[in-house]
Amino acid sequence: MQPQTRYAEIKASHPAYRFLVTALVVLAALGIAAAHNMDTQGHQITGMNNQIVWGLPHVFALFLIVSASGALNLASLSSVFGHEIYKPLSRLSAVLAIALLSGGLSILLLDLGRPDRLIVAMTYYNFKSIFAWNIILYMGFIVITLSYLWLGMERRMHRWVKPAATLAFIWRLVLTTFSGLIFGVIAARDAYDSLFIAPMFIVMSFAFGLALFILVLIASFRLEQRIIDDALLVRLRRMLGFFVIAVLLCIAFFYLAKFSSDQTNGYALFVMQQGGVYTVLFWGAQIGSYGVALALIFVPALRRNRPSLCIACLMIVTAALAHLYLIIIAGQAYPLNIFPGYQVESSFFDGVIANYRPSIWETGLGVGGLSFALLITLTAIRVLPILPEILNHDEQP
Repeated sequence: MQPQTRYAEIKASHPAYRFLVTALVVLAALGIAAAHNMDTQGHQITGMNNQIVWGLPHVFALFLIVSASGALNLASLSSVFGHEIYKPLSRLSAVLAIALLSGGLSILLLDLGRPDRLIVAMTYYNFKSIFAWNIILYMGFIVITLSYLWLGMERRMHRWVKPAATLAFIWRLVLTTFSGLIFGVIAARDAYDSLFIAPMFIVMSFAFGLALFILVLIASFRLEQRIIDDALLVRLRRMLGFFVIAVLLCIAFFYLAKFSSDQTNGYALFVMQQGGVYTVLFWGAQIGSYGVALALIFVPALRRNRPSLCIACLMIVTAALAHLYLIIIAGQAYPLNIFPGYQVESSFFDGVIANYRPSIWETGLGVGGLSFALLITLTAIRVLPILPEILNHDEQP
């Protein structure tokens, strides 16, 4: 039987809190300024072109959206599957999920060039388009998660927490699946055209979301020197390690499937051997970062070492951005295979590897969206009783 958990807000007078809020406000403002500059000057100031139409902002946006689903994992474990040890973390889990999704959607909105066009997307639906379904899933996720958070904070409504958590759990799996299907149903690109991308996105969400959650959890408790039991962090550490292993297995299966087909093995060779910067990103930033993270997680001597856990989470975030960069950017850079088995040459870049170099404006927008998500989280833990005063239990892992 878990003792009653007491929650309390973070004090705004703490210097570290003020510094973080100020830094995030500045970065978010710079992101808005970058988006405004792209709107007024046109996308010619970005690295995007007729071949690369989804740029670095989409990498950040998809990272935040996918991570939002995974950030809700601890709330699901406690409220759906009955793991009481994670119950004190459920409020922060829900808040971070909402914040990450809001940050990702803000990037997509500002990258439209005409943000007011979102009204059209929300009022006129083409149900044959997976993008139209995603609008419904994104808004539904925020409403359901907010409802779950409120039900959990209102004592009189506790009997409805599990049904709300179950709905949120199912909804987030569907949301992540549809996010993966955005790419999986594009038949003309060898990098995509695989329904395996959908379950891979679900596994990725578990790792990405938990890594961000651990960073936010440790940083939030550090602000007021609140106590976190080492045994709980060891559990989260082990869970994160298994999720990373699952992501690596998904990567291996994905590229093995590409190699097994004569139509798509060219793309696999491009990423793994012949892609220049993309090959460096694959082996260095993606596989290398995942590998370093696993070493930091599973080395016995570092089992209770918190700095190493934070570094491992940062390496996973680095690997995640590289992973999504390869999916989105490298997938567009590799030539379209419209006529399999034939070589196509024309003046319209057929058979040519597309060039793309992210601009400072795209980077600013992406970082601004991430900062906005973290700013929402910091604001929530300041005005609402989200964080436990202490995280301690007698059960050892």
